[in-house]
Amino acid sequence: MTAPAPEPGLSVGEVVTVDIGPIAHGGHCVARHEGQVLFVRHTLPGERVRARVTEVGSGSRFVRADAIEVVSASPDRVPAPCRYAGVCGGCDFQHVDLAAQRRLKATVVREQLQRLARLDIPVEVEALAGHRDGLRWRTRTEFAVGPEREIGMRPHRSHHVLPVDDCLIAREEVIATGVLHRPAERVPADVVAFDVIAPSVGEPVVVPVTAQGATEAAVAVTEVVEAGGFRGEFEVAARGFWQVHPGAAGRFVELAVEMLAPRAGERVLDLYSGVGVFAAALAEAVGPTGEVIAVESDVEASAHAQANLAAYDNAVVVRARVDEAFGITARRSRGPQRRGSRGGRGRPGTRHPLIPPTADLVLLDPPRTGAAADVCRAVAALSPRAIVYVACDPAALARDLATFADSGYAVRTLRAFDAFPMTHHVECIVLLER
Repeated sequence: MTAPAPEPGLSVGEVVTVDIGPIAHGGHCVARHEGQVLFVRHTLPGERVRARVTEVGSGSRFVRADAIEVVSASPDRVPAPCRYAGVCGGCDFQHVDLAAQRRLKATVVREQLQRLARLDIPVEVEALAGHRDGLRWRTRTEFAVGPEREIGMRPHRSHHVLPVDDCLIAREEVIATGVLHRPAERVPADVVAFDVIAPSVGEPVVVPVTAQGATEAAVAVTEVVEAGGFRGEFEVAARGFWQVHPGAAGRFVELAVEMLAPRAGERVLDLYSGVGVFAAALAEAVGPTGEVIAVESDVEASAHAQANLAAYDNAVVVRARVDEAFGITARRSRGPQRRGSRGGRGRPGTRHPLIPPTADLVLLDPPRTGAAADVCRAVAALSPRAIVYVACDPAALARDLATFADSGYAVRTLRAFDAFPMTHHVECIVLLER
């Protein structure tokens, strides 16, 4: 029996010289070689590079590659400040001038909106206050532990651990914990990572993590948010969700309240509400005659939200998946379904009694997968006068904006922020109105 002929095209390890085309969502640029599409990391549009193939997709339809030599450089290329750049998987754009990084992100957001939502909207990615050089901003960092108890970061799309003695995007307080210099004999055999948190109040926290989760009882930290005339202190799990850029939470709350322009006595839904940051600011804005309903599925986050909103008699927390709170029962696969996952058209279920038939304002801050079409339609059915959508993934945002458009809601304002310098990630805040 003769062996099957090898599939044509590039193979892992092969090195090719390619001309780099446009930036793509995900931190890489697009190139072509003899009909194959390559997604090449550590490059810039307009460059010519030698790239080594790192992965070949199913059916050889696409290829992943890393640049190993720049033959012709873009004027936006700069020396990477970190000596681990290009090996560590944490940063995508250390080789790119900071202003050019924001232009690349704006290009990605605009392209996703055009392609998935048929929207042609000018996009400018704005800097957040502080950390203008793009370094030392990350207040929450996970360091991986390798089989020899080495501590560091994982290379891109790899399970290996690269030992490091610093991370230039992590806050100084994170590095000062000394976790990166912990001797191997002081790293328990079952620990697979250390989460290091530098909150805005109090000392940094180091949480050992095993394959089953944190090795100790839930640790909470306190974060302070100042947004215009609003100031709040919030209890949040050390390993729970919180904006990792110190300038992000306050700016996003300030802008969301400004966009929604709440009026006294209005009813507001805060969906995917986390520990209640937006809900607290909105409860204060609508006053004692108004009402805020915060919906969050995570048990720990909703418990913290209860405590954080205890001072607001006009706010209530609903612990439920957002789709199920609206009476949407998602199609279940045999495996577990992640919160916010897209499972197609859901079946009707039982609507939570605290979800009203109408609302004046709605704020959504869904996970990276987005809210999904059924939730967007349910939100539109409330007939709010304004919706604010906070998004960390431009593709998911664009898909959901297309659904809102079909439901009669148009984008009035879109603001984008560089909440994750040196990476491809970008945060968007969108105002929709009928």
